[in-house]
Amino acid sequence: MDAAYTLVIRNGTIHDGTGRAGFRGDLAVAGDKIAAVGEVAGRGATEIDADGLLVTPGFVDIHTHYDGQAVWDSHLAPSSWHGVTTVLMGNCGVGFAPVKRQDRDLLIALMEGVEDIPAPALHEGLDWNWESFAEYLAVLDQRPRDIDICAQLPHGPLRVFVMGERAGYREMATEDDIAQMRALTAEAMRAGAFGFTTSRTLSHKTLAGEYTPSLRATEAELTGIARGMQDAGHGMLEVVSDWNSPDPATEFAMLRRVVEAAGCPMVFSLSQHHERTTAWRELLTLSAQAAREGVNIRPVVPPRPIGILLGLDGSQHPFAATPSYRAIAHLPLAERVRAMRDPAMRARILSEDRFASSTFALLPRLSFERMFPFADPPDYEPPRDASIAARAAQRGCSPEAAAYDALLGNDGQDFLFAPLTNYAHFTLDPVHEMLSDRNALVGLSDGGAHVGFISDASFPTYLLSHWGRDRSGGQFDVADLIRRQTSDTAQAIGLQDRGVLAPGKLADINLIDFAALGLSRPHMVQDLPAGGRRLLQRASGYAATIKSGAVTYRNGVATGALPGRLVRAY
Repeated sequence: MDAAYTLVIRNGTIHDGTGRAGFRGDLAVAGDKIAAVGEVAGRGATEIDADGLLVTPGFVDIHTHYDGQAVWDSHLAPSSWHGVTTVLMGNCGVGFAPVKRQDRDLLIALMEGVEDIPAPALHEGLDWNWESFAEYLAVLDQRPRDIDICAQLPHGPLRVFVMGERAGYREMATEDDIAQMRALTAEAMRAGAFGFTTSRTLSHKTLAGEYTPSLRATEAELTGIARGMQDAGHGMLEVVSDWNSPDPATEFAMLRRVVEAAGCPMVFSLSQHHERTTAWRELLTLSAQAAREGVNIRPVVPPRPIGILLGLDGSQHPFAATPSYRAIAHLPLAERVRAMRDPAMRARILSEDRFASSTFALLPRLSFERMFPFADPPDYEPPRDASIAARAAQRGCSPEAAAYDALLGNDGQDFLFAPLTNYAHFTLDPVHEMLSDRNALVGLSDGGAHVGFISDASFPTYLLSHWGRDRSGGQFDVADLIRRQTSDTAQAIGLQDRGVLAPGKLADINLIDFAALGLSRPHMVQDLPAGGRRLLQRASGYAATIKSGAVTYRNGVATGALPGRLVRAY
């Protein structure tokens, strides 16, 4: 008897992505589409017994930076290890198109500084077989992948393409500049871009300290660009901002006027800053009010602290700029650890100024009161008394000494975790409040970026395991957590063909052992072009991930199937 379906998944607990309660049933796939959900009588050419497993849609991550990696790599790890089957890249106003030959190095410097992707890896990995955004998409379209990718037009490259050096000096755009940017934006949308992204934060700059070209873009410039999306008939605006010019409400009102003028939706990054600990609540209220009034503005919220991993095997740690450490920094890890365990070396490093010659701008902001040893499995909501400062007090030593000793753990492979946002009061209760807002989207994983000291592409796994199972004092319904990173994120960016397990939808599916779902500690690998290093983080509990009907991962191991493609928005 011939098989009726390409694949049948039997006896799983189906969470269809809509938020409805899970139910026991089967799911059939024909080609790259879901054919039936519920009770399936016909046989599949391949059958998988999902008894005891959750059957969910593939996750849709709407805030990533695979703009470079997607050019040279068919496996978009680590996102593809965490149940993600579709990513949206080009966020934060940085990327690689459009570009003129003379501006390539500037875009690399901007990506290196803003997103911590090593310049040598980008120089070697990018072939630059494009100038226009449409040509960049054509290059992306040539490579098969393990997941689907969607691209956005970034403000930085667009501004530099039109204004040249004047963009780098952050000069005000002229009417002619704005008209050109509007036309190029419409052209990019018609070629398949999903939207336009911009950065208005002081934290985004090159390693040389130059701020992003879009930092001081005026309302007129943003409106003109947004109207380019209106000209093309689609597109969303993505914004990252400090929200302090001069206050959150003023900046929000300006961006709301841009959205209303162009009739486009907008998403913006939202987390709790440790200096202004309640500004997030005002922005949450403003966006909810806009939504009630028919203006589609939604915050994108990370499900845990955004934090830096500091380690001898990473790109940064508290003693990296001291003269004595710099003298041994070139040595292999094992030799550095051996040298640092010498009491004389330890005493010298601890006596030296940690900040005098540091190029790591964030280092002075990292206090030992909010810095924690990073265990395995990792704890992203550690208690205050687990901090380096608290441990130092318990030991009767300086925080510097406690941090030094912690860095030498596990033969120098251990990390220190330093939350930058969402942990002002040593609790994730503010995140719980953000996630409780139905207008809020889940995201900000930055997959593909910050490869030397941040490893947040594991957000999808954490959202489900921590907020759906592990956290005491504030959990969420598992069915709704699945909805939050499937149908909710897909529909927010205009993808109607995925995110839900229903006949006719794309067969992007996860089979999850919920009890086993978890994260390992991040580890450093050397697999980028030019020998570049990056942090990766594995997950457990994914029995299988299916992309467009093809099994791409079984128990976290790639099968070799590459059904992913560039998705164009029209």
